[in-house]
Amino acid sequence: MAFWTRSIRARLTFWYTLLVLSTLLGFGSLSYYFTSRTLNENLDISLRNEVRWARDFIAPQASKIKPGKRPLDALLRKGEQPAQRFVGPLPDEIALAEEDEIWEQIFRHSLHSSRKTYIQFSDRRGNIIYTYNLGGDTLTISDSIGLNETIVTTGELNGEPIRVAASRDRTFTYLAGYPLSEVRSLLESLYFIFILLIPIALAASVFGGLALANRALGPVEEITTRTRRITAENLDQTIPVSNPGDELGRLSITINDMIRRLHDSFAQVRQFSADASHELRTPLTIMRGEIELGLRSPKSPDDYRELLESTLEEIMRLTTIVDNLLTLAKADQGALQATFSEVDLHLLVEELYEDTELLAERKHITIGLRTSAPITIVGDLGRLRQLFLNLIDNAIKYTPEGGSVTLALERRNGAAVFEVTDTGIGIPAEEIQKIFDRFYRVDKARSRELGGSGLGLSIARWIAEMHRGSITVTSELRKGSVFTVVLPIH
Repeated sequence: MAFWTRSIRARLTFWYTLLVLSTLLGFGSLSYYFTSRTLNENLDISLRNEVRWARDFIAPQASKIKPGKRPLDALLRKGEQPAQRFVGPLPDEIALAEEDEIWEQIFRHSLHSSRKTYIQFSDRRGNIIYTYNLGGDTLTISDSIGLNETIVTTGELNGEPIRVAASRDRTFTYLAGYPLSEVRSLLESLYFIFILLIPIALAASVFGGLALANRALGPVEEITTRTRRITAENLDQTIPVSNPGDELGRLSITINDMIRRLHDSFAQVRQFSADASHELRTPLTIMRGEIELGLRSPKSPDDYRELLESTLEEIMRLTTIVDNLLTLAKADQGALQATFSEVDLHLLVEELYEDTELLAERKHITIGLRTSAPITIVGDLGRLRQLFLNLIDNAIKYTPEGGSVTLALERRNGAAVFEVTDTGIGIPAEEIQKIFDRFYRVDKARSRELGGSGLGLSIARWIAEMHRGSITVTSELRKGSVFTVVLPIH
């Protein structure tokens, strides 16, 4: 039971078989209905045409027919068969009266009708004056038909139902009948054909459905098997794509894209873990070494003070790294709450310019400021301050003594543009795409010496994206860099 409820192959076969069965039953029912209707309509048309022909042929010549006389009596005087049974030309020695010629033509016409057709003519007193194929039986219908009217009704002959067309004029009543058993026999044959074909088609649909399901789901089974073999240790493997245009090909491409993203994520996690461990281990190693050195022998108060200052410096570096890691972790989870309000960027940049002048003086770096008209945006003041300060701090750190850093704020194409230009060491072209990665630094030794952790630019990019903005960089090695932040004003 589980196979039929859980297997897609079984369910496809079931629904395919049900569809074929429904189609066959619907086709058979419609075929039977329309065939029955067509046969009955054609039979009615044929019977109507028969009595209309007889009425239209006899009515103009009715005066030539003598009441009470049986047709073709000339044939009976020599013991010949009755006209109803006569086939072929009449004998030359038989001279027909004018009336007999009329009946002879009617008889010839009757021979062209179906051998199952019954024909009967009677006069106005009810005397039967002509029959064909009745063998002594009589057709009777209701007397309610009007003159020159043709009706079709159902009667009985020898206990069997027949279809009868009737027409009446002032002289004769014309009847033409056909047994309904013939029509029913054809319909029964059609019915038994469907009864035989439906089980055969049903069995073929079951086996055909299984074969089609196996063929359609075979690639899915292959994809499942190969995907199951891929683990965190072999994410470099991919699923073969046989036909990129069909559904299974697109599924394989999607799985391969997912595997590549997982591969990149795992690689990033491994790299992040290695970098974080290295960044945390370095200050811990320094602190441990300095403390062990201080414990080996007594020190003077000045030596202990110097040791404590160095340890505090490393602790502050550890705190900065942990705080930055916590910020990025919360940002990845969407757990950081931002407080948006109107922010005067012109005022913010001027405050940062005044604060960073003190940092720049220590390295004899010139700080310049170029701003346009006041610009107000909706944003998080604390995060924007952190974004701008990270860029300015990086520019001062990586600019040699005697260099310059220029801050600029202007309105451009309906957006606020903040630029930090320095005359620092620059960034190699092949490294520009990597500088926003976590813990990535162009000159690792120089960055540690300057106190950098490699997380500032990652946080800066996150803050810019949080404000639906962007951050880009252009740089030339040993000439300087330009960091540009674009923030929408509205």
